[in-house]
Amino acid sequence: MQKIAKDFALNKYLYVMMLPVLIYYFVFHYAPMYGAIIAFKEYTPIKGILGSEWVGLANFQSFFESYYFWRILKNTLVISFYSICFEFPAPIILAILINEIRNGRFKRIVQSVSYMPYFISLVVICGMIKDFTSSDGVVNLMWTFFGGDGQAMLQKPELFRAIYIISEIWQKIGWESIIYIAALMSIDQEQYEAARMDGAGRWRQIWNITIPGIMPTIMIMLILRIGSLLNVGFEKIILLYNPSIYDTADVISSFVYRKGLLEFGWSYSTAVGLFNSVINLLLLITANRVSRKFSESSLW
Repeated sequence: MQKIAKDFALNKYLYVMMLPVLIYYFVFHYAPMYGAIIAFKEYTPIKGILGSEWVGLANFQSFFESYYFWRILKNTLVISFYSICFEFPAPIILAILINEIRNGRFKRIVQSVSYMPYFISLVVICGMIKDFTSSDGVVNLMWTFFGGDGQAMLQKPELFRAIYIISEIWQKIGWESIIYIAALMSIDQEQYEAARMDGAGRWRQIWNITIPGIMPTIMIMLILRIGSLLNVGFEKIILLYNPSIYDTADVISSFVYRKGLLEFGWSYSTAVGLFNSVINLLLLITANRVSRKFSESSLW
């Protein structure tokens, strides 16, 4: 206790600055966890959380036995897998390419242009995607030129995942590259000078210096990405999908939204969301242990 009191006395202003953040997480992240009890009840607003009938694991059992379970689990995992394979490396590659640009003005232009889509409203982004992929949209016209049938692309279940991932890369690649650019700035420049003196070209420098230099950052970001593997954002999915492509577009988060808010299945949707959170927690712990075992990078 004396050490804690002494540390607080020495860093009291830092603790005061941290207080709003702690309050935010308590009010909006930890306090609402009390509502997870709804998953084990047949919740009705009139009776309230404590007054609603306790049903145990019935909501979970209903979800696991339903037709939708395997469909939304498969869609969520497939989209997350594509995201890790294609979206996750994209900002790393962009950051390395930007780092190799020697013209300062051109580098700033590239960075600014790549950042812009991130600050556009998601509703506007989805409206643009719908316009571009409609039957007379510019993307669909190009698709038709190469042999497509001209039908609206968002009416085809087999094209939804590609549209989603490509648009995610376009929207987020610039913003997500910032952390890797910052990591690149911390690499000792003398290593590059020594490599050039040894005759190493740019590709050899990237492979032997740049990538190992940012590997701890890459591993931390990968652990966090795996920890949210089942958290495919429902906002964009809901704004883009329609009943004709539910077979490939419906994911856990959109299913929770539809069942909870549109069909008023509060207990059922809470059970699905709780299942999602528990799996993500297990994935996060597993990914962190694997990373700690095979590398020096981990969250804890």
